[in-house]
Amino acid sequence: MDRNLALEVVRVTEAAALESAQFMGRGDEAAADEAAAKAMHKLFPNIECKGRVVIGEGELDAVPILYVGEELGTGRGPDLEIALDALEGATTCATGAPNAMSVVAIAEHGGFLRCPQHVYMEKIAVGPVGKGVINLDKPLRENLAALAETKGVRIENLTVVLLDRPRHEQVITEIRQAGARIKLISDGDLAAALATTREDTGIDMLVGTGGAAQGILAAAALYCIGGDMQGRFRPRNQEEAGQLRQHGLDDFHKKFTLEDMVKGNVMLAATGVTSGDYLKGVRFVRGGAVTHSVVMRSKSRTIRFMETTHHFDLHPEYE
Repeated sequence: MDRNLALEVVRVTEAAALESAQFMGRGDEAAADEAAAKAMHKLFPNIECKGRVVIGEGELDAVPILYVGEELGTGRGPDLEIALDALEGATTCATGAPNAMSVVAIAEHGGFLRCPQHVYMEKIAVGPVGKGVINLDKPLRENLAALAETKGVRIENLTVVLLDRPRHEQVITEIRQAGARIKLISDGDLAAALATTREDTGIDMLVGTGGAAQGILAAAALYCIGGDMQGRFRPRNQEEAGQLRQHGLDDFHKKFTLEDMVKGNVMLAATGVTSGDYLKGVRFVRGGAVTHSVVMRSKSRTIRFMETTHHFDLHPEYE
């Protein structure tokens, strides 16, 4: 893949972030999500590739655009798989909460683990310092102890982030009994996974159960950055179990490593919608807006943060 492709893709995430940010705090998550998807879909035809969505906004019978299987790009250039979330954290955007973002990951054929759109995954993720020390099969206390040792700190100095959900009551108890600190978030475990890679966020580990699609996107980012992640599918009912089996994922005890979820040459671009632990949100200024994005590549391990000023009077299509 041409390295310039990542810079083209970031224009797509910027457009989606700009559109959805106009709905921040207005209480309409559906409108915010739709605006992001339409903006993203409008710019994809300009990307020089033969892309196919493998993780998208939903299945063809459920969403009209950015659905799994949709072909995107000019139809010329490299054959690519596309994993995306036009607005990761639609609820947080609608309420004005932190960590909403737009994200697109691209890989060569076979780069992403295929899974149903709306199933859950148990996850554990850390930044590069913790690579190789986590194990989803071990008790959480042991994972915390291993991470603390490699970081040269006490368990009491670690901060674990997870979604504030009733299903995590036992996990929260285990973390507190181990002595670590906790940061509960309402949504946005993708942003939380990214936050583990930067020391200035104060977040050391992500744990808990959330969307599998977001898990694959998080794995793509951590793969590019050099972090680590493991996951296990957790179907909530027989319907979801059946969907997993249709994808050949019939062992619900299997632990997927980072390399099981993502492999090969991968690029990822993300733009903040609301300010969070990893990216700043869209700021509207006189005559336009300012976006904050990250572009990363697995091949070179480069991570570029970009602050872009968009002049709407000159470039209404965010070009």
